[in-house]
Amino acid sequence: MILLQLFGGFFKIGLFTLGGGYAMLALIKQEIVRYNWITPQEFVDIVGIAEVTPGPIAVNAATFVGFRSAGIKGALVATSAVVLPSLISVIIVSRAWQKYKNSQTIQSMFAGIRPVVVGLVGAAAFMVGTATFDVLDSFSHQLWTTVLAGVTFYGVAFKKWNPIRVIIGAALVGLLVFL
Repeated sequence: MILLQLFGGFFKIGLFTLGGGYAMLALIKQEIVRYNWITPQEFVDIVGIAEVTPGPIAVNAATFVGFRSAGIKGALVATSAVVLPSLISVIIVSRAWQKYKNSQTIQSMFAGIRPVVVGLVGAAAFMVGTATFDVLDSFSHQLWTTVLAGVTFYGVAFKKWNPIRVIIGAALVGLLVFL
């Protein structure tokens, strides 16, 4: 039963999330909470782990959640399920793209989808931020977390800092401040 739940949940995630990356986090969290596969804190940990490991966030999350829920079989089922809709879609779209890429209908659809992806990324950031602050036990930890988040946002968005180096640096700061 758990393997069917993993397949259904992660197939849905793969099928209904456009834009990839952080746009998927809202739906991933919704499915994880629905089935109680992992805790909210583990969800936040997945986001951090997925950022520093190779591959898409959804694939890393599916592998992690699948393994935690049902071992190797769970990891294989969840990972396959989250990738399958994209594989099918890419095959279909690549065949039709050359013919319809200049269509006003297609261009209008993409114009509607783009702002939704921005909203989904914003919602994901809010959910991860809320979960992060919920586990902090003191004002000083919340202050450090806020400063780190702000510096990270500024550095990555405006100064083009390497996100991997930022995460490694933040891990070191975390050891110094929160240990």
